[in-house]
Amino acid sequence: MLTLKVDVNDPITFEVLKNALGAIADEMGIVLRRSSYSPNIKERKDFSCALFDSDGRLVAQAEHIPVHLGAMPHSVRTLLREFKDDIHEGDVFILNDPFHGGTHLPDITIAQPIFYNHKLVAFAVNRAHHSDIGGSTPGSMSPLSTDVHQEGVLIPPTKLVDQGRLNKPFLTFLLSNVRTPKERLGDLRAQEAANTVGMRRMVDLCQKYGIKTITLCLDRLLEYSRRLMLNEIRRLPRGSFSAVDYLDDDGYETRNIPIKVKLTITNAGLDFDFTGSSKQVHGAVNAVYSITMSAAYYVVRCVTDPSIPANEGCFRPVTVVAPKGTIVNAQPPSAVAGGNVETSQRIVDVALKAFSQVAPERVCAACQGTMNNLTIGGIHPRTGQYFAYYETIAGGFGARQNKDGIDGIHSHMTNTMNTPIEALEAAYPFRVRSYMLAEGTGGNGRLRGGMGVIRDIELLNDNSIVTLFGDRQTNNPWGLKGGLDGQRGQYRLIRGNTKPATLRSKCVVRTRYGDVVSIRTPGGGGYGNPGRPSMKYQNG
Repeated sequence: MLTLKVDVNDPITFEVLKNALGAIADEMGIVLRRSSYSPNIKERKDFSCALFDSDGRLVAQAEHIPVHLGAMPHSVRTLLREFKDDIHEGDVFILNDPFHGGTHLPDITIAQPIFYNHKLVAFAVNRAHHSDIGGSTPGSMSPLSTDVHQEGVLIPPTKLVDQGRLNKPFLTFLLSNVRTPKERLGDLRAQEAANTVGMRRMVDLCQKYGIKTITLCLDRLLEYSRRLMLNEIRRLPRGSFSAVDYLDDDGYETRNIPIKVKLTITNAGLDFDFTGSSKQVHGAVNAVYSITMSAAYYVVRCVTDPSIPANEGCFRPVTVVAPKGTIVNAQPPSAVAGGNVETSQRIVDVALKAFSQVAPERVCAACQGTMNNLTIGGIHPRTGQYFAYYETIAGGFGARQNKDGIDGIHSHMTNTMNTPIEALEAAYPFRVRSYMLAEGTGGNGRLRGGMGVIRDIELLNDNSIVTLFGDRQTNNPWGLKGGLDGQRGQYRLIRGNTKPATLRSKCVVRTRYGDVVSIRTPGGGGYGNPGRPSMKYQNG
């Protein structure tokens, strides 16, 4: 293939290359989804894909899951630090250690270096949530864990493939310590396939435009995003604005766990300071620093311009201070399974609450504020094999200045879909008894908060272990500008004709054949005084 002679300063060439990088990340996601085994990845799209340059800087990402993408740069920097000069063509790296670039253990990161003419030019990286990675409970999401080692197999940065040679001893060890090895192997291979496609497309770009042009384009792209973001920040009022919000509990005795933030806006950028937040707790709601940073980055994009290319340059004007040993920067060996899914949501809530003092027109009322994590594991009566099901359940989206909240949707740090009832019942010994919107759960206001959902699942096998990991069952999702709070969630176990038993938001339950697990998710907060009619209705 002939190398084109182009000028990277030409705006058309720059735009073509910028969109080509984004298209590569998108295609990686398509391959990962279509190649995967588990319903969690194939149906729910619980994965994320991105490209990094040879220095570990994020250069392009698909519109996947915010909590994955904002934390992923830590993984690549960790690999560069740990392996330094031991990165070669044909290598594939794997990790999930939350304290070395991961988020929580079910999220496995696969990274593949990309070489052109024997020179390292980039990395193709993806992160996917595996439905089981070992540990004390099926699904590896126990809210009762008090130590990260109870949560599953801890994978430090490791070579899964070394210069084209599979690390069989490591893979055998890993698959021997999970409950669903065939499914895990299939999903890992899908992750590798996605990165291989990313590698091939990046090599094609290098062949077409030349390494020098690609390198200059990447530098320019990062600077372009930095300038756009800084311009957006400079449009905001200067000053410092503080807010606090609370997690219900840690699954044990610690309740109303505060997360505090001080937002400071200057001409130089944005600063999030989480000093004053709770110390890390006994239960599994601790968040590592990469999660906190990811949540802060997400909020910045929400309140500025989401169309700015999401890369390392976009976040250069943003700093995040999170003291070590706190719930927003937990240190080992604290349990962290819920930091990724629950605490990340509360970090977003408190950051948006701070921004509501600055630009309320750009902020929504609180969304449901939880992912309602549900995991079920046991022996499938049809196959005699272990199954492990994982899903997050949608809820209400908060109302905004000019729109009602959205009903029954995943919000903020998660961007997944639901598992269709047909796929759920085909893969697992379940029967979905009901799946509907929870009427009246959205907070009233000039504009109404979105409604949560009700999902009832009947279990068609004995001795399943059900894990529930949620929040917003004590503290309501807050309304904004006089809007009323959304209703709280509730989990129940229905057994025969007995009265339904209310379950704690963080619990592990052993079930019988015919038991029904009932999930009722929170609604979103309302926006504006309920006594004032909405402008959208006034205007017809």
